[in-house]
Amino acid sequence: MATICTIREEQDPLRIIIIGAGEVGSHIAGRLALENKDVVLIDRSPDTIRRVTDRIDVQTVLGSGSSPAVLEQAGIRSAEILLAVTDSDETNLVACLAAHIISPNTKKLIRLRDAAYDDYHEVLQNNPPYIDTVINPEIEVVKTIHRLLSVPGAVDVSDFEGGRIQFVGIQLEATSRLAGCTLTDLPNIFGASRPLIAAIVRQSELIVPNGSDQLLPGDMVYFICTRDILSNTLKMFDKEDEPLKRVLIVGGGRIGYRLAATLEKNSVYVKIIEKNSNRCNELADALTKTVILCGDGSDQDILKEENISAMDAILAVTDNEETNILVSLLGKRMGTRKSITKISRASYFPLLSTIGLNQVVSTRRSAINSILQHIRRGKILSAVTLKEEQAEVLEAVAMETSDIVQKPIKDLAFPKGALLVSVIRGQDIIIPTGSTIVRPGDKIIIFAQQKAVPKIEKILAVKLEFF
Repeated sequence: MATICTIREEQDPLRIIIIGAGEVGSHIAGRLALENKDVVLIDRSPDTIRRVTDRIDVQTVLGSGSSPAVLEQAGIRSAEILLAVTDSDETNLVACLAAHIISPNTKKLIRLRDAAYDDYHEVLQNNPPYIDTVINPEIEVVKTIHRLLSVPGAVDVSDFEGGRIQFVGIQLEATSRLAGCTLTDLPNIFGASRPLIAAIVRQSELIVPNGSDQLLPGDMVYFICTRDILSNTLKMFDKEDEPLKRVLIVGGGRIGYRLAATLEKNSVYVKIIEKNSNRCNELADALTKTVILCGDGSDQDILKEENISAMDAILAVTDNEETNILVSLLGKRMGTRKSITKISRASYFPLLSTIGLNQVVSTRRSAINSILQHIRRGKILSAVTLKEEQAEVLEAVAMETSDIVQKPIKDLAFPKGALLVSVIRGQDIIIPTGSTIVRPGDKIIIFAQQKAVPKIEKILAVKLEFF
């Protein structure tokens, strides 16, 4: 059988159809439009379409994304990717089925939030409509919270290479022994087993540092290291490992339930406070060890009654963002060691650190991270955004025909604001130097400011595609 080879021009814009102009859909559309992607946004609400066209420069189609006629109008036959992210799981599924019938080669990504579909993700991928990727941001939020709970002092944690490599954000305290150090001082402080400092956020500005840059009190320091040196690295940042034993969850919705079920398996004592009495009964039937309390988690008297100061962490995950902020602030004031706050509105993020809430999770950010890895050129394994999406960390496979292989790193046309932070070759994890040569098949981790991402995509993109 002959192998068919097509040549794709690297500068050709990627055509993407997005169904659903809600917070996730419109945000992704705006982000991709800035990167000169060819984006078409479909929504059935005239008011929503009007708001989108006032803010971002994308094509729009008014109508239901589950309609074959609307998909044809949007140009589904020439689209490389269909992204279905409406608020209706059923609409998203029908849209993917219609797209498969009309354009079977279009890659389909779908957001499904109902837990009833959890056991059917693989079925939907291996049978019509042959969905390529199922995204459940609530599952990803639970994973994020679990990582934050497991890394003391961290305000941001991402896993790469199956958890062997971790990308961690730590706020530097004035009392830390690293305060005032330059990056060139770190080898003497850490020795051979030192982390790589990839970025510093200082007064909302994201900096890709060089050797002469200092670490200052109040900085958010992002570093990458292997799991085996993480504990020692945290100690150098004066973040001691403290076992997690008792957790209070405020909000017994889908995320609260998933969190409790996960923590139960790790032998953590869990309490859930939930307002809705019917939901409390459902949780009591579904969870075997968790204590279910019916009440208002933002009520200070209830928190005192439940001895909040004895809890290792309070997790505010209700559907009301203002309630989550209030609960987290009360928890901190009443002596809880750690508080994690679920937020969706992007406008809230810059404000939270100013009131002392640094450990924040977002279903919106989780959805965006899951989507980005599937719409980036090159063989991207994972993508994580940082600091209100000022930067991305990309985990990718170096393909034989991409521009990144077979040259010393110092000879690569790496854009300003981007940094190759790790090379994984088999079981070996290499912190690269200028003379390091990336080989075909290596896994690589790249940190890139947002403006540098399109150039990184070109470096990672293959010149030939076989199918």
